[in-house]
Amino acid sequence: MSSLKRFFKDTIIYGIAAVLPRAINIFLVKLHTSTLDAAKYAVNTDYYVYAAYLNALLTFGMETAFFRFFSKEKEKGKVVSTSFISLLISTLIFFCIALFFNNEIAVFFGFKNPLFFKLLVYTITLDTLVVVPFAYLRVTNKPLKFTAIKLINIGVFTILNVFFLWFVPYALKNETYLPESIVNYYNNYPKVIHIFVAGTVASLSTFLLLFPAVFKFKFEFDLSLFKRMFKYSFPIMIGSLAFVTNENLDKLLLGDILGEKQMGIYAACYKLGVFMTLYIMAFRLGAEPFFFNNADKKNAKETYSKVLTWFTIFGSFFMLIVVVFIDLFAKILLGKPEYFTALSIVPIILLANLFLGIYNNLSIWYKLTDKTKYGMYFSIVGAIITIVFNLVMIPKIGFIASAWATLIAFGTMMILSYFVGKKHYPVNYKLKKIAYYLVFSIVFEWISFTLFRGQYWFSIITILLFFGLIYYNEKDEIKQILKR
Repeated sequence: MSSLKRFFKDTIIYGIAAVLPRAINIFLVKLHTSTLDAAKYAVNTDYYVYAAYLNALLTFGMETAFFRFFSKEKEKGKVVSTSFISLLISTLIFFCIALFFNNEIAVFFGFKNPLFFKLLVYTITLDTLVVVPFAYLRVTNKPLKFTAIKLINIGVFTILNVFFLWFVPYALKNETYLPESIVNYYNNYPKVIHIFVAGTVASLSTFLLLFPAVFKFKFEFDLSLFKRMFKYSFPIMIGSLAFVTNENLDKLLLGDILGEKQMGIYAACYKLGVFMTLYIMAFRLGAEPFFFNNADKKNAKETYSKVLTWFTIFGSFFMLIVVVFIDLFAKILLGKPEYFTALSIVPIILLANLFLGIYNNLSIWYKLTDKTKYGMYFSIVGAIITIVFNLVMIPKIGFIASAWATLIAFGTMMILSYFVGKKHYPVNYKLKKIAYYLVFSIVFEWISFTLFRGQYWFSIITILLFFGLIYYNEKDEIKQILKR
């Protein structure tokens, strides 16, 4: 099996692991928005924003460092055990401190109920401890097991959400028998807490399934190896924190400047941009180990160029589908009409996420050359753009400013990575072809969104036309791929 064919096969399997859970999460948005008003939905958004920051801090770039050192170190077991022990120690320290000062930290973060933060601590601790086991499955080409565990996780989360946010209220309304303990639990806590509890239980199930894999290796901590890994991973951690700022700070600032209701509406519509996030995540899960494992091959750069071209083609196509059917997706996925007022951000967020995906492709140069500090620099530049643009423009033009800030930040990071990467690890990317598909996709989206919105006959024609362009220009390569 060719390396490129292996990459596409693994990416499809990883895509199931990434897309299906997130797709289910998207459909849960309707359950959440139907159950919670916009202000309460904002509490849910705050919770997961802080979860993203803590996740970036506690993993401190060790996942990417694991891939890099696993591919080049002879003693693979030592890389696994050193990575896991380092995360175990730092996570347990965080766990103890966070629980001891739970009330004070909860107040600092703005949680009205200290139990919210306690659940966040439990969830993040469990999620951090499975980073290395999950990475090990990816680097050893075990996508099926990886996918199965991911699906179990989202299955548990979904069942608990549906049970407490739909079935229990339905049972109580229709006077169906429920155990008294469940009724008391449901009535004594705010509805949003059931979402957080579901997340904690789902993380626990994943931890129990993956933890036995840790004992396959000797528990040995190589201090010298850890120092080298940490030197590599620390800039990634800073970059990850800056990246989380690019993706999530807008929601916190909107809540402070415009109020919780406007933030909740923005956050719900932002979820429609997750279609592109799904695509990027599926790609990244397969791409990261693939890039490292194929770095020493003669045609590596040619392969990287081809991967980016097809990533952009598919990404542009997916983006077009979402925009031309945006009202249909909104009716299916958003529970209340009050959330529809922010749909104008969706095309901007989709393009921003596509730029982010291109940036992730380009970022391989600083990961392969061990110059991860550049990733940190690019993310910090993006974070500065996000902060300044939001603070200046939200009071002037409202929540649309946050969408534009995301687009400008990710676009700037993409451009910087390309030009700096040319000097350190030049790859002959097909820029004209990439720009061709991006421009056509954006033009078709603009026409559909501004002139023919909601006219699905035009949406179908637009999609068929764009697909025809792809096939006309790439038919020879498509035939070769299908023939293989």
